[in-house]
Amino acid sequence: LGDLVSAYETVQYPMPEGDGRSALAFLMQQHGLGQADLPEVGAQSVVSDVLSGKRRLNVRQIRGLAKRFGVSVETFF
Repeated sequence: LGDLVSAYETVQYPMPEGDGRSALAFLMQQHGLGQADLPEVGAQSVVSDVLSGKRRLNVRQIRGLAKRFGVSVETFF
């Protein structure tokens, strides 16, 4: 029965594809943080560029964010 439910949910309710930018925005919202509250990423302008898609997170930033939020580094890839 569990396999049938799993198969149904996979078809009817697929998991949306995410990216690091949307994960970061979600975590910021959940923790009540603004762009200036993320020294792991850099200055507020850098955070703004990341959130707008103009810039990508680098490995150092990803490691810092993963540690801060207690999530896997894969969250931001």
